[in-house]
Amino acid sequence: MRRGAKMKIFKKRAALITLQVIKRRGFFAALKMVINHLVGERSIQDFDKIKAYFHGENCLEIGGPSFIFQPKSILPIYREAKSIDNCNFSSKTFWEGKISEGLTFNYRRNKLGCQFIREATDLKGIKNGSYDCVISSHVLEHVANLLRALFEWKRVLKDGGVLLLVVPHKQGTFDHDRPVTKLSHLIQDCENEVDEHDLSHLTEILKLHDLSMDPEAGTFENFVTRSRDNFNNRCLHHHVFTTESVIYMIDHVGLKTLLVTAHPPHHIIILCQKITCVNKNQEIDVHNSNLRLLDKDASWRKSSCFTLDKKLLGERF
Repeated sequence: MRRGAKMKIFKKRAALITLQVIKRRGFFAALKMVINHLVGERSIQDFDKIKAYFHGENCLEIGGPSFIFQPKSILPIYREAKSIDNCNFSSKTFWEGKISEGLTFNYRRNKLGCQFIREATDLKGIKNGSYDCVISSHVLEHVANLLRALFEWKRVLKDGGVLLLVVPHKQGTFDHDRPVTKLSHLIQDCENEVDEHDLSHLTEILKLHDLSMDPEAGTFENFVTRSRDNFNNRCLHHHVFTTESVIYMIDHVGLKTLLVTAHPPHHIIILCQKITCVNKNQEIDVHNSNLRLLDKDASWRKSSCFTLDKKLLGERF
């Protein structure tokens, strides 16, 4: 898709999101958001710790390109990495329009990476340990078999490589009335080899999705039609998260959490690392380091902008 056509899509979505923010949070919150998009936003407080893992490295992004990774946003990974390749589920998406494989992923001015058309759960043709880093923003909630995707992303990471994951916190989105997806459910999906045709959450979504926070969805009738065609558009949020539930997910796939933080209006940000376990004791150490983050006095709880994060919810079970 040409840059001009992409800009039209971006402007339409930006206008809808601005109206949503005005309705939910007021005019001045919307004005701040518009200014941030025009002149940029400061990187998060912990970005200096994060960028050391990405500087001069070869990365794969699942979904995107993402505004949150742009140079003037809160996680400016695009300016740090040596190269960014990309994986998207289709040659035509709701967010990007038409895309094609090859050296076509334009993630930054005059910067091109290799574009793959693959399911997030099946990165076929990408060898084990191909990348230093994997990044993904607001993609995982759209993947039916979430754990299978995480295991696949881990596969393409080099030993010691990192995954930077951004997912929406339920408290800041149209999912705020939905229950958090429990780890036991995600494990069952993985064991049952659920694929992207899955609509098992549809009844819950149609009942509890807050359309007043999702102007892009249109009327309820339009939302129903779009949702039933999710295999082609991938707009549904299959899964709902709190920060605690994401830590449990990361631990289950055997990644070591290096940093976790929450950022308004709806971001959970987690940096985790692929550790090669040479013996059982090392594996236990990785597990215990993650579980320490679930303590009631963990620092991320105290600093979180979401009140739900102040409580021990136990989404693992």
